[in-house]
Amino acid sequence: MMKYIRKLPAVEDIIFKYALTEAQKQNRKNIIKEIEKILSGKSTKKIICIGPCSADREDAILDYISRLAKLQERMQDKFLFIPRVYTSKPRTTGKGYKGLFHRPISSCNHDDILGGVIAMRKIHLHVIQQTGMFCADEMLYPETLQYLLDLLVYIAIGARSVEDQGHRLVASGVEIPVGMKNPTSGDTNILLNAITAAQYPQTLLFGGWEVETDGNLYAHAILRGYSDLNGNMHPNYHYENLCELYDNYQKQNLKNIAVLIDCNHSNSKKQYTEQERIAKDVFYNCRTNQTLNQFIKGIIVESYLEDGAQMIGEGIYGKSITDACIGWEKTANLLEQLYDMPL
Repeated sequence: MMKYIRKLPAVEDIIFKYALTEAQKQNRKNIIKEIEKILSGKSTKKIICIGPCSADREDAILDYISRLAKLQERMQDKFLFIPRVYTSKPRTTGKGYKGLFHRPISSCNHDDILGGVIAMRKIHLHVIQQTGMFCADEMLYPETLQYLLDLLVYIAIGARSVEDQGHRLVASGVEIPVGMKNPTSGDTNILLNAITAAQYPQTLLFGGWEVETDGNLYAHAILRGYSDLNGNMHPNYHYENLCELYDNYQKQNLKNIAVLIDCNHSNSKKQYTEQERIAKDVFYNCRTNQTLNQFIKGIIVESYLEDGAQMIGEGIYGKSITDACIGWEKTANLLEQLYDMPL
């Protein structure tokens, strides 16, 4: 049984109220083109999608991305930083905190979808206005994408969503690159099926409309590790994993063959400090094998202002309330080391 609470304002009304300027729209287009060049192999830069597990509070997010923007300016010849601002990222069980979309004030004990819709649009808009950077978000709920799509430059689809046909079809219709994670089982055939569905034209129901898509030729793979039948976590970023995925990718007749490596989750066995070692391992594989260097387009890192994670209510500024992250000091040091590594 469902209890109807209230009807949300029209999507167009919310977008109009919190809109980009024409100059910001052009800057966004330029960044999307740069991402597409990297994914297609026309640019040798690496993507580093980096930031908190979940965007829990605007002030800390803006602080974090302001620091990242300064490094981007200095490292733009080798890297394109895409800040993670994941506004729907919940705790895995779905109990309690379900992300900014559900709880715009994380310490509150009740959900507020209307407040969340406004909060998630405002946080993305304020990042653009105050730092000049454009961000990634996760498509946890396809319905929320219509409130954000004009602000984003990158979308991730998580391990538990990649098998869902609705996510795949919506990915086919967006005009920005979409990274699709391998499922928690680690089955890369499922991953490649998802990418195939996203790259081909589709017909679907979206926003109350029957719509047709052109296909998204920049849909690509993300490797995040996997869990076996006993719940044990295993990495899949190693040389042999990458070679196998590359060979299978080649058989699928897909465009813009590309993979990003998620340095946390099962790849790190949720040992967040391992992200630093894994990132350097990935760059080492790029350096030693030219085919893999062309295949691996970058990494994903969970990073925030403070190391680790906290429970909701502890109130530590800039510390994750979902998955543990490396803090800013470790982050800056890692990015400096990666920047100095020859590729």
